Amino acid sequence: MRLAMAQISSTDDPDRNLAVVAEHTAAAAAERADLIVFPEATMCRFGVPLRAVAQPLDGPWASAVVALAEEHRIAVVAGMFIPADDGRIHNTVLVARPGHAPVGYHKIHLYDAFGFAESKTVAPGHDPLVVDIAGHAVGVATCYDIRFPALFTELARRGAELIVVPTSWGAGPGKVAQWEVLTAARALDSTTFVAAVGQAVPDDPAVGESTAPTGVGHSRLSDPFGSVIADYGSGVRVGVHEIDLTLTDKARTALAVLDNAREIARLDRMTRDD
Repeated sequence: MRLAMAQISSTDDPDRNLAVVAEHTAAAAAERADLIVFPEATMCRFGVPLRAVAQPLDGPWASAVVALAEEHRIAVVAGMFIPADDGRIHNTVLVARPGHAPVGYHKIHLYDAFGFAESKTVAPGHDPLVVDIAGHAVGVATCYDIRFPALFTELARRGAELIVVPTSWGAGPGKVAQWEVLTAARALDSTTFVAAVGQAVPDDPAVGESTAPTGVGHSRLSDPFGSVIADYGSGVRVGVHEIDLTLTDKARTALAVLDNAREIARLDRMTRDD
């Protein structure tokens, strides 16, 4: 598979961000990419009221991305926001594929950490998602999901050979180092390729000082053995990478963590012999 990773810096203007998606999608298709992955919050950056920009999956923003996928014959993955039934929104990853209806993955694990409370405005999803892209099974996760290995192993058990992780990582002491460890660890846990594509550090310093997770860059592509294939810096960058997905089967034979896993009962209390 030829995989494009688009580390962009979204603004608070969905139309402007859509123009960036169009530019990079056309360029990736010209380089014969099968799939281009944009970050979480591609539609609109965090740090602004998102209910005002949220649209349904068949709304104009998502429909425009679907049209780009059809026009350029390339799969497009991008973060957007969809109204939820309870008055909040869903933090959604749109998957647009030529010849298919669009599908969305609603972020399961919400970022109620490091002083941020995503669940106040965002409703959680519940269903893992694996889709077919270019004849391969691709799982989908989002940002904070990467701290939860069970989701990644579940996606692997559902057949995922590659897991894409659109992200808008929060800045802070040690956060980039944590991100680097987590991206490699989830590849090892699931014995899949992991393409974790983040928002670049915002161009406007005032945006970057927000308490919202507006991005630190450092998109990473890891193989099923946890080796780092690509490691971006903090600024805007788009790259195309050739990946051999047959390595997934080789890793699952050599490093059989999925087959060797045992069920472990949860202990509700600790006991000891006195």
